[in-house]
Amino acid sequence: MKTKPVLGLTDVNLILDAAQKEADANGWPVTIAVADDGGHVLGLRRLDATAPFTAHVAMEKARSAAMGRKETQIFEDMINNGRNAFLSAPLQGLLAGGVPVILDDQVAGSVGVSGVKPDQDVRIAKAGIEAITSSVNRL
Repeated sequence: MKTKPVLGLTDVNLILDAAQKEADANGWPVTIAVADDGGHVLGLRRLDATAPFTAHVAMEKARSAAMGRKETQIFEDMINNGRNAFLSAPLQGLLAGGVPVILDDQVAGSVGVSGVKPDQDVRIAKAGIEAITSSVNRL
């Protein structure tokens, strides 16, 4: 029987707290979504002064990163480089800002961020993921 890592509530809160800390430190109003490995939202945090639309986008970025098992930047690059047929893929968050959470070489979940520039969304997501991977590596 195979086993796999999963994100629990403590993990989700650790990711959200670390991602929010990065966003707050830079004055970036964003929404942060954490999903399980199937793309189902486990936690969502919309910071003050963030457009409501970003909540939907962050959830879709997290979903796409989890289900696609890769950063959503890869999907955006494919489309921007002429693979327009990929726009018909059954995923909506095909913009940079979705990053999978990889533990023990397996996708345990993902983080999606929306609200600022693409590289800033990614930076916030990775700050959240770093908190959980650092925590797991200390065990």
